Amino acid sequence: MQLLRTDIQMRGFSKNTLRVYTAYTEAFLKFCNRPVEQLDEMDARRFLWHLTKEKKRKPSTVNLYNAAIRFFFGVTLNRTMNYLQMPRMKKAKTLPVILSRAEIGTIINNCDNIKHKALLFTAYGSGLRVSELVNLKVNDIDSKSMRVFVSGGKGQKDRYTILSENALRVLRDYWRRYRPKSPDGYLFPGSKNIGHLDGKTVWCLMKEAAEKSNLDKSISPHTLRHCFATHLLEDGYSLLQIKEMLGHSSIQSTTIYLHLADTTVGVISPADKMSVNFEKCPL
Repeated sequence: MQLLRTDIQMRGFSKNTLRVYTAYTEAFLKFCNRPVEQLDEMDARRFLWHLTKEKKRKPSTVNLYNAAIRFFFGVTLNRTMNYLQMPRMKKAKTLPVILSRAEIGTIINNCDNIKHKALLFTAYGSGLRVSELVNLKVNDIDSKSMRVFVSGGKGQKDRYTILSENALRVLRDYWRRYRPKSPDGYLFPGSKNIGHLDGKTVWCLMKEAAEKSNLDKSISPHTLRHCFATHLLEDGYSLLQIKEMLGHSSIQSTTIYLHLADTTVGVISPADKMSVNFEKCPL
């Protein structure tokens, strides 16, 4: 497994990819319980079928296992596989949940303390992923240009996004009360100022605030990112602007928000521009 870790690190993949690929590969090897030299694509096929039918894993999860196994065989073991025997599952294209601005305000106001409010306000106000949020450093907040610098986002790409004026007010209040003293400069340091805050903490506080708000919707911190993009589109900003702020590699990833934004505002149906004599319509 050490060779697998080295292969992943040499390609500059994220820590999350390193963790997932190693864990999923270990699960595959444990399932097969045979020497690696004897394994082939049929073993992978049986394992993926086991995940799908017995473990009831989601298609996205099964596909991630598939990717980890392919990397293990193709890169670490340097073996040619018949990948037709290891098909990727087709995922249902469901739209993410979107909250209204009022609902987001209610969630943030139901946070227990100013630190939690600062976390969620910054996530929504700048459209950040959880990993990007907890990795923010004090110097990444530029109040002069009203921008947030995102270092090493998804795909190890740097970018800038906007800084909300309301988020800045909350961040300043948080700074005055907490005075975070992370030796690494993290804006939201972990326990005893060691490292940065765990992403799971953000998930927990989001869930707790949503429950207090009596929202009967399946949401997560990533919902705030979806809302950020959708609300910007409704406000008239272009897909290209939103793409850059979100850090998407392709505009295709951003077009999903066309299906989420309420584009009916101010639109008049062509049926309402017809001349219709309703008096002659039979009952």
